[in-house]
Amino acid sequence: MVFYYLINMKKSFLMLAAVLIGGAAYAQQTNPLLQHETEITEIIKSMTLEEKVNMLHGKTMFSSAGVERLGIADMKYADGPFGIREELEDHSWTPLGWDVDRATFFPTGSALAATWCPGIAYEYGKGMAIEAKLRGKDMILGPAMNIQRLPTGGRTYEYLSEDPLLSGILATGYTKGSQDQNEAVCLKHFAVNSQENMRGFINANISERALREIYLTPFEMAVKEGNAWGVMAAYNKIWGQWCSENFNLQENILRNEWGFRGMIISDWGGTHSTVGAVMGGLEVEMPSSTYLGDSLIAAVNRGDVPMNVIDQRVRNILRVRLTVNPVPANVANQKVASQPETQAIAYKVASKSIVLLKNEGLLPLSNKVKTIAVIGDNATRTMALGGVGAGVKTLYEVTPLEGLQKALKGKAKIRYARGYEPAPQARWGQKLPENAMEEYEKRMEKLKKEALKVAKGADVVLFIGGNNREVETEGSDRTTIKLPFDQEDLLEDVAEINPNIVVVMVAGAPVDLREVEPIAKSLVYSWFNGTEGGNALADVLTGKIAPSGKLPFTFPRKLEDSPAYALGVYPQKEQGGGDVFVNLVNRDRFAVRKADADYSEGIFVGYRWYTTKNVKPMYAFGYGLSYVPFKYSNLAAKVEGENIEVTFDLANQGNMEAEEVSQVYIGRPDSKVERPKYELKGFKRTAVKAGETTKITISIPKDRLRHWNEFQHAWNVEGGKAVIYVGGSSDNLPLQTEVTL
Repeated sequence: MVFYYLINMKKSFLMLAAVLIGGAAYAQQTNPLLQHETEITEIIKSMTLEEKVNMLHGKTMFSSAGVERLGIADMKYADGPFGIREELEDHSWTPLGWDVDRATFFPTGSALAATWCPGIAYEYGKGMAIEAKLRGKDMILGPAMNIQRLPTGGRTYEYLSEDPLLSGILATGYTKGSQDQNEAVCLKHFAVNSQENMRGFINANISERALREIYLTPFEMAVKEGNAWGVMAAYNKIWGQWCSENFNLQENILRNEWGFRGMIISDWGGTHSTVGAVMGGLEVEMPSSTYLGDSLIAAVNRGDVPMNVIDQRVRNILRVRLTVNPVPANVANQKVASQPETQAIAYKVASKSIVLLKNEGLLPLSNKVKTIAVIGDNATRTMALGGVGAGVKTLYEVTPLEGLQKALKGKAKIRYARGYEPAPQARWGQKLPENAMEEYEKRMEKLKKEALKVAKGADVVLFIGGNNREVETEGSDRTTIKLPFDQEDLLEDVAEINPNIVVVMVAGAPVDLREVEPIAKSLVYSWFNGTEGGNALADVLTGKIAPSGKLPFTFPRKLEDSPAYALGVYPQKEQGGGDVFVNLVNRDRFAVRKADADYSEGIFVGYRWYTTKNVKPMYAFGYGLSYVPFKYSNLAAKVEGENIEVTFDLANQGNMEAEEVSQVYIGRPDSKVERPKYELKGFKRTAVKAGETTKITISIPKDRLRHWNEFQHAWNVEGGKAVIYVGGSSDNLPLQTEVTL
């Protein structure tokens, strides 16, 4: 494997040149990034070395330089993937304190993924782009699309799914939606950034096959099918080499193999060398010039870096710069970024992401319910900000309590009690006062008494708990999936007073529901659901719309059931040393140490592990109920050309219109290579009216059945039997048939 990847750099640059020249006529007709090649050549000829290098590093915290002399505007970056970050001072993290930079808080990545809808992902990207343009930005630092390998992953809420196909299809939709508005995306983090602990120095030991089939596939789809214009290099190493200077990853695979023609930027503080980075494919070091500034000029003058490499880096930036029309300074920031059009998109995403996990008849809330006890800190907590990393200074955020009060005004009386509060945390190296926890416990006891008081006599208790943006945060993984702040104990006490409990979990990642599920008569997952999250939740709880979200990842019964934990390869024994981004914010440095992340589960990530190893999850990948029962029938499948055409009937057997996400999984029982029992290969969200049946057709390219051959270092599609499973989740597939390839 190592020999395979030690490819001569000069040879690969020649290959890339041949691709560009040989395919120029075709590519210039189809790829907007290649519309300006002649102009770019002339621009580069007229630039000095200093001007070229000045484009290859950060100018401010979220911009890199153009060439004012030649009329080339700076590149301005919008952080992050679920809302446009507030405006900061040029060289610090200090906000400018404007009002016009108030943006829409879009539901976070796992919420978008729970919609299972590329059309909604397109609208999401469009909404983000509209607001980025109003703010004068050129490139959105998103979508965030690393595979959710760990239930405890600190950025699980920000990423899309544990499945590469679902992640890739949604990331492609987001990409197209944004770039159709002439706003570049920056796919992140390339690649295998699947943990936050020690991400700044971790080395991913991963098989070539797992890398290709699981972790690179979403990026490949967004590049090939979405023509993404930007990519962000991950902090970590793969096979001992930093991603930001990984020639095989950035040049051989991303550019030569996939045809990427845009620009690669580092994650903030994620550059580690001068010659290695620029020769390895990196265009822009962010946010500083430590390596790709004066030291790069010196390296060129010494002959360590050829001028044609610098010219290619500049060309890649200019392709994006000349494709994305810069917003003039006197046009940007003239009105508040958050607009009714984008707020409506946020509502649509939120309303179609909510997952119904259990329902024993309390939902939708009946007109006979006249008194509702709402209990939980998350009923009133906003989630646009918190923790480490990107947040949104949103124009407004409707909390669950506010949404319910609006929806039930004049229909039911709502009594609220906080019930619990987050535990005090030591931040930025500070210590908690000695009596902090003692005072916290006293407050918690008082809050519990108040909760029990409002629960008594209520027709229904709505317990709104889960995590928050301090619990789930960039820079560190959770140590457990247990509900924080003694929520389980509170629920048990409430149930003794009033057993009619609807539990709503507000979170971005899996939590342990073993104690909650028996208590809850109905159980709902509502995510960090954005500006309109409270309104969307209220509309689902009251039955204005039926819940239609599906889980984008598996909920384990216990953490030790998930593959990396079951195999003992996570968490790593070596901990500490600080986080690269947190230390950048604090202007601290930490010693880079060696630590390995062994991806011993290989391709058996998420549901692939549970179904193949016969490990029963708490809730399966793709799971989600509705207020109506759906019936699947009349499955047929046939091979037509390069596709497998799957058809079946979907009947709504209820009394209201509802949407169902139908899922197609395919197994290869006679395969000559090890495979999961089955894998997701297609899906479709469909609205079906009450009492009606609709014919569903899902076309699956045969290429989706490929596997990576580690001996040939190439993709193969095996012939033979393919077993097709169809249903509403990965553990509920009532229809089955076979085709032969």
